[in-house]
Amino acid sequence: VQLQASGGGLVQAGGSLRLSCAASGRTVGSYALAWFRQDLGTEREFVAAITWGGGSTFYADSVRGRFTVSRDNAKNTVYLQMNSLRPEDTAVYYCAAENNFRVATMKRAPLYDYWGQGTQVTVSS
Repeated sequence: VQLQASGGGLVQAGGSLRLSCAASGRTVGSYALAWFRQDLGTEREFVAAITWGGGSTFYADSVRGRFTVSRDNAKNTVYLQMNSLRPEDTAVYYCAAENNFRVATMKRAPLYDYWGQGTQVTVSS
């Protein structure tokens, strides 16, 4: 599975961005997709996830109600709509794919099988 993240940029606090993660590969349909983020000097943090087949979604408490994860199966693309952005949302955002997705372990970055290259999101105050 190959993942290509895009859509990052610079935005003022309160603004919005939409990230995209284009997935390719023969078995991509069986993978759950997640978004993580990492700022300088911090650990990679779970943001949101979506199961590919069932469309169930999950969010970190820090983004619930502001971010929305969705997918377009026809385009093999997952989106992260980010609204009401805050300076603390500043980070490099990564998409990741997992073939053995479990809610109990979905926040554990090392368990994900494939990663995109990351896209920078900067929120100015």
